[in-house]
Amino acid sequence: MVFNSITFLVFSLVFFPLYFALKGRPRLWWILGMSYLFYGWWDWRFLSLIALSTVMDFYFGAVIGRTDDARQRRQFLAFSMVMNLGFLGVFKYLNFFIDSFAALLHGFGLSVSMSSLEIILPVGISFYTFQSMSYTIDVYRREIPVERNLLKFAAFIALFPQLVAGPIIRARDLLYQMEEDKRFDWTRLYSGLGRILWGFFKKVAVADSLAPFVDQVFNAPETFGSAHLLIGVVFYSFQIYCDFSGYSDIAIGLARIMGYHFPENFNTPYFSRSFSEFWSRWHISLSSWLRDYLYIPLGGNRHGKWNTYRNNMLTMLLGGLWHGANLAFVFWGFLHGLYLIVQRAVSPLWRGVVHTFRLPRWFDAMVSMVVVYAFTLLAWVYFRSGSIGLAGGDSFGTANQVLRGIFSGEGLSWGAVINKFQALKGLLLIAILLTVEASNFRWRWNAAQVGQPVFRLAAFAVLLWMIAFFGTFGGSAFIYFQF
Repeated sequence: MVFNSITFLVFSLVFFPLYFALKGRPRLWWILGMSYLFYGWWDWRFLSLIALSTVMDFYFGAVIGRTDDARQRRQFLAFSMVMNLGFLGVFKYLNFFIDSFAALLHGFGLSVSMSSLEIILPVGISFYTFQSMSYTIDVYRREIPVERNLLKFAAFIALFPQLVAGPIIRARDLLYQMEEDKRFDWTRLYSGLGRILWGFFKKVAVADSLAPFVDQVFNAPETFGSAHLLIGVVFYSFQIYCDFSGYSDIAIGLARIMGYHFPENFNTPYFSRSFSEFWSRWHISLSSWLRDYLYIPLGGNRHGKWNTYRNNMLTMLLGGLWHGANLAFVFWGFLHGLYLIVQRAVSPLWRGVVHTFRLPRWFDAMVSMVVVYAFTLLAWVYFRSGSIGLAGGDSFGTANQVLRGIFSGEGLSWGAVINKFQALKGLLLIAILLTVEASNFRWRWNAAQVGQPVFRLAAFAVLLWMIAFFGTFGGSAFIYFQF
């Protein structure tokens, strides 16, 4: 079930009245049942997978929490990790490893027939697996208490707003909020609805309007000139941002109406002045998860420059692999790891230039933002091509063709752009988005939290009008459903 569908509207009209009418265990059963309905609407067969993962991690957490035997605690943590990563390995990466092994044998001159398996990727498996893993790891570290209520734990894992595309909500952030029944609150309703509308604007009006132009570019890059290809790549950077952050906005808004606080998942990432800042603003729930459960345990930046470089690269490589079983995603992660490493060497030099020539602060900020965005754009070409690889296409070939076309300089003029109306509409929507985000970046206002009712209603009306006027209403799935 997707948020941008009539089915979900009906689902919400049924869910929320009974959610607030019920109390205690009946409310938890209602959350669990409706969340499983939400997830099972896509494919009911995978409900058994999320249920098994839930029960096993609940059991492992209980055993880890009640014993002081260090060996036994490590053993059951390992069981949890093997189970969760095993599910990911089978459903997400098995064919990737089969094909890679066959290609390796072929490189040594061995002709071996190894057929890929027909495995369907369960929607959201990467998200709820990391969510469940964080619980057992935090219990092992004694950072959170053991959850004794299986029903509450199952409702936490399956809570429908964030179930299939995040944010990745950790037990430390949500389980304690589920200990008491949340009452209906008009302020939370207004605030949540505003956040939901903003999310729908990003998804339906911006992301889905940019999608056709982007698809044309990456499906047949050889047919377009430099300007058209460059606009397509820029459009993709905003398509994926608005698609994914739009989902997070809707999820945060739904949770807010329910009375739950979800942490932010995006914070104007394209205004970042460094790559480390970018990763503190982009997909925050994943980047912070990788930081806390991978980068810091590897040693973080505590053991010298070269170990820090290694830890940065390993973290970003695994972050790329998390997105999908394709080498283009891994290369995307490699590029961002390289950016973080080079940033550590170049940043002091740039600071010296700024200080020596007494460059204005605004100039320093503008140059930094442009550089970070430009290199992020380069990496997005490989990320988008990775989706082609998931469908059986040549991801690296497509990415390289797009980049060759851009840097060739052929057709580098507005006159060479095909579908000028689509391009102008996309540029207008991006300008609207950046105007709102720039003002929020500068003054920290939020249309969902405007105090006066007249301003709140005006903001809602403007958002609804923009969604209706610019929106593409095909009910297209969110991009991160495939991850």
